[in-house]
Amino acid sequence: MLNIKEVDKIFNAGTVNETKLFDKFNLLINKGDFITIVGSNGAGKSTVLNMIAGTLPIDNGGIFLNGNEITNMKEHKRAKFIARVFQDPTKGTSPSMTIIENMALADNKGKNFGFAFGIDKKRTSFFKEQLSILNLGLEDKLDTKVGLLSGGQRQALSLLMATLKKPEILLLDEHTAALDPKTSENIMFITDKIVKEKNITTLMITHNINHAIDYGNRIIMMHNGKQVLDKTGLAKQALTKEKLIEHFTTVTFNGNLDDRVILA
Repeated sequence: MLNIKEVDKIFNAGTVNETKLFDKFNLLINKGDFITIVGSNGAGKSTVLNMIAGTLPIDNGGIFLNGNEITNMKEHKRAKFIARVFQDPTKGTSPSMTIIENMALADNKGKNFGFAFGIDKKRTSFFKEQLSILNLGLEDKLDTKVGLLSGGQRQALSLLMATLKKPEILLLDEHTAALDPKTSENIMFITDKIVKEKNITTLMITHNINHAIDYGNRIIMMHNGKQVLDKTGLAKQALTKEKLIEHFTTVTFNGNLDDRVILA
């Protein structure tokens, strides 16, 4: 479905700080995959998401979606079929607008607006129904400004808005990292429910090892711009927190990726 093929990415090219993060990097993502991505700081996790979203251009190689090349497609055009939820709960919503206004924006994603922005009253029941999925009582606060909501409520709303019109790809960039543990677990429960019910191809970066193991059908570990682990299905289910930490420690401190042993 999504194919990142032979991609190079260089930062600070032509300077003393030049760093080649990706060298002929490949990643094939199948339709319906829910991939959790873990790894060291600077491993390239967010860079992968930025390249997929079009936020960051690549230097060589190509990115293909359903067989069509999107390598040079602008970010705003990719946004029509690629949705993203960030770590910061304030990034996915408009704080000065009400919940129903934010929902209407998400509902009209990809459509052209005139100078006047209106809300289709016929969609109110649909918005309430969707908000009730969150189990946060937001369906009864349609006229509340989003800026008055808690971080967890805003992140849940961001997630719902990102998936209101089913995207081809959903990118979750540490979307629970800024939340307290209880709220984080609730957001992950909601995430899993939405992704499964809508069968959305999803990539989720996380530093929470339990989340990485417990959610999704595939796990990828990255280090220094390389995949050092890629497990799916039963192989992923067999992973434990201890095995994952052991593998991460081995990769991080041995420093020889060519001689690595991938966990069985």
